[in-house]
Amino acid sequence: MVVRKNMIYTITLNPALDRTLWVDRVHDDVSNRILVEKSFAGGKSIDVSRVLKNLEIDNIALGFVGGFAGRELEGRLLNDGIQSDFVRVSGETRTNIIIHEKETGKQLAFNARGPEIMPSELMQFVEQLEGLPCADMVAIGGSLPPGVSPEIYRRIITQVKKCQAKVVLDVDGDALRQGLKAQPTVIKPNIHELSELVGRELKEMDEIVAAAREINRQGVEIVLVSMGARGILLVSHGQEYHAVPPAVKVESTIGAGDSAVAGFISGFVRGEELKDCLIYAAAAGTATTLHQGTALCRKEDFLKIVPQVKLEVLSERV
Repeated sequence: MVVRKNMIYTITLNPALDRTLWVDRVHDDVSNRILVEKSFAGGKSIDVSRVLKNLEIDNIALGFVGGFAGRELEGRLLNDGIQSDFVRVSGETRTNIIIHEKETGKQLAFNARGPEIMPSELMQFVEQLEGLPCADMVAIGGSLPPGVSPEIYRRIITQVKKCQAKVVLDVDGDALRQGLKAQPTVIKPNIHELSELVGRELKEMDEIVAAAREINRQGVEIVLVSMGARGILLVSHGQEYHAVPPAVKVESTIGAGDSAVAGFISGFVRGEELKDCLIYAAAAGTATTLHQGTALCRKEDFLKIVPQVKLEVLSERV
């Protein structure tokens, strides 16, 4: 297989069109007038693709799309300057509905299940992946569509690691447990997901660090733990850092975690130290919260926030 420098793939097996609506307030049993309506290409690793492009890092989006919604999703990525190479399926790509109440600031999200993937379509994706040029880094994230077992994540990671690609896995539950068996380079759980993974409730920083070290010992090089307003924790072998972004006026949290993944990758592929990659993660995630709907991290916001992120060194053993 051919190795292309700085090749990045993002894999979203259950992408979506995010249809975002703004209303004054949702009222029962009456017509609610929509003030503004926008649609975005969505899904965890689709978001990673969009933020990487905003940070001027080219990448190729992979996964499944189908129907008119799938064609619109591909077109929106094309307009954003993002390359894609999706497997087309017989079902219709899902549409998620996000409603913002202007009066209250509340946000309602209705996520669809997605189309059922036929076994032949799944194998088409696997064969496509096997034939692609090798990548430097692969980001995998999001929910599984109906008809696809969590085992697919282990298969994907095993395949891309044959080319020595670094793998970032951002999934939860059984999908994360299956993916861990193939030892991805990076995982990014939140505190709840990490608690579920290790089988105990985690609250204090030393408990979270200890749990992340357990995952390191299972063969995962880097554990990023998103902790909301408390920032992001990075635990690797001998290196443990805690990054806290500046306080900002939060317009929306949709896509913030995915943006953090993209920020981390942007530093990693440029050869930055892990502490700087973590700062970029915190800055990108925070930059996304500045904008309404599913608009994501913009480069100008990212660059302003980077020097404002506070980094605490918990451990730095050589």
